[in-house]
Amino acid sequence: MHVDLHNHTSLCNHATGTMEEYIIKAIEKGIDVFGFSCHNPMAFDSKYRMRFEELPLYLDSLKTLREKYVGQIEILSALEIDFLPQFMEDSLFKIPLDYRIGAVHFLGDWGFDNLEFIREYAKRDINDCWVEYFKAIEMLANSGKFDIVAHIDLLKIFKYFPTKDLRREIETTLKAIKRANMSVEINAAGFRKEVGEQYPSREILEMCYGFEIPITFGSDAHAINQINFKRKEIEALAKDVGYTKCAVYRQREQELVEF
Repeated sequence: MHVDLHNHTSLCNHATGTMEEYIIKAIEKGIDVFGFSCHNPMAFDSKYRMRFEELPLYLDSLKTLREKYVGQIEILSALEIDFLPQFMEDSLFKIPLDYRIGAVHFLGDWGFDNLEFIREYAKRDINDCWVEYFKAIEMLANSGKFDIVAHIDLLKIFKYFPTKDLRREIETTLKAIKRANMSVEINAAGFRKEVGEQYPSREILEMCYGFEIPITFGSDAHAINQINFKRKEIEALAKDVGYTKCAVYRQREQELVEF
């Protein structure tokens, strides 16, 4: 079974193509389970996300496509929600979604994965950034609000790697993810970025396997031609590490399926 649970829509203001075009492409590429997980509305960083008043359109479009393409592909509903406790509306967690992806894109108010703000790296200690980042992922897991951790080592996007051993911090974070019964996605978007590899690194993926943390897969597509991006490579990596199954979610219930 081919699974792709992390994909966006034009409602986020930095993706192109219609939702139906994504589904048509996913069917063409042989994807069995496809999830839309567009960026959540939030009273912060509004330039890069849908508005609250657009949520009904998003959910209605999902329902319409699910009904139209039944028997051809399974379409799941989700949001990629930024873990910013001061901005996360309680109403987001009352929406009946199939799953919730939790993501960290900000350290404080610094959008570290946005090229517009790359100069901020020169002002900071990179090791402190990584420690703060993994602590945020740990807090995300401990919140109990999410099902999947998005791009767990996203901070490497511009090739700013830690210069000290952070294995202890990573293990602490992974233990929190395990306790929360969450999965970690293998996200192909890193191949389209300066870092030139998937999230997470093979080292972190092997640690996930050691902790028996489930995985799932995501193109993190923001354009039609990114659907199914590097699927063979990330599935092969997962199998080489030892995984034979990945997680899918329906009404927030996790099921492991062979891929």
